Amino acid sequence: MPGIPFGRSGIFLDGMHLCINIWGINMNKVEITDMELTEHLSSIMPDEMAVFVMADGRLRGAIFNGSNFVNQLRAQHRLGILETMLLGQACLGGAMMIPMMKGEEHVTVRYETDGPAKGFSVEADSKGTVRGYLFNESIPVTKPLENWNLKPFLGTGTMTVSTLHKEDREPFVSSVSVDSGNIAEDLAWYYRQSEQISTAFSTSIQMDKKGRVVGAGGMFLQVMPETGGKRSSGAAKTSSSDVKSDDELLSRAELAFKTCPSLGQWFSEKGNFEDLIYGLFREFKPSIALKRKVRYDCPCNEESFLNYLRSLPKKELEDIKKNGPDPLEITCRNCGSVYKISTGTI
Repeated sequence: MPGIPFGRSGIFLDGMHLCINIWGINMNKVEITDMELTEHLSSIMPDEMAVFVMADGRLRGAIFNGSNFVNQLRAQHRLGILETMLLGQACLGGAMMIPMMKGEEHVTVRYETDGPAKGFSVEADSKGTVRGYLFNESIPVTKPLENWNLKPFLGTGTMTVSTLHKEDREPFVSSVSVDSGNIAEDLAWYYRQSEQISTAFSTSIQMDKKGRVVGAGGMFLQVMPETGGKRSSGAAKTSSSDVKSDDELLSRAELAFKTCPSLGQWFSEKGNFEDLIYGLFREFKPSIALKRKVRYDCPCNEESFLNYLRSLPKKELEDIKKNGPDPLEITCRNCGSVYKISTGTI
């Protein structure tokens, strides 16, 4: 399926957010019914993430084939082409944060901007689950698009990252200003400003001439602390030659990262991440540490919404049962799942 490459890039805690240890396959999954698309997706590499290390432990990274992942989030939210490109890249960026999580961790990225898209919310969990939604799922387009630059739709704003561990009572929250219109670059900017860690992100979505997602992927590369690799724990740089050596290493790694082909196109053409890792970064002697699944999913289910309805004030419940509609149609904002609940079960 020849296609048009959609450019590169990189949670909001609300009443339906529960706890990281309940995440599972719960949402009302929308079936993808386009047979030509499903046949294509079944012919390429299955969705999977490879986490790798290299340069004697000084660098780590991950590559994710998220072709089915992006198609699922698009189906859940019933998104158009532009909206799919925006939320798809946002959720791919969220997925690339998973390998950097420690223990049982839940991360929320809330991206609020002054552009017509208004922003998005993405949640990612250390167990490999991502969900997200756009603040505006019908982005106005006033003229034909000349390219896939998101800047006119995002504008400027703030990226707020909330991190919550299992034992935490409150999340740790950190914010940075963003104005690039490139989600991956803004994620990298966040890590440089807030975490003081040099990190690079890349995300890509490939669509065919009919606007179908035929490939999607993400990658990150991060410099490990100076005490990693061959240096002993707690050791510090003691000479200018150490600094020069690290600068040269980072410069070469950055060049290799930038030469990566469009991941969406690569996976759409039946490419695999092993060839990318061992090809792009061969001079750094990379090694794949693990492979894992990452899925688009949400902890919502019919029972949770039913319990919420039952908790409403008695007067409101009586009005619902009397005036309807019946059944009630409830949509989960976080994942787009639709639940039809009979008022007789409330």
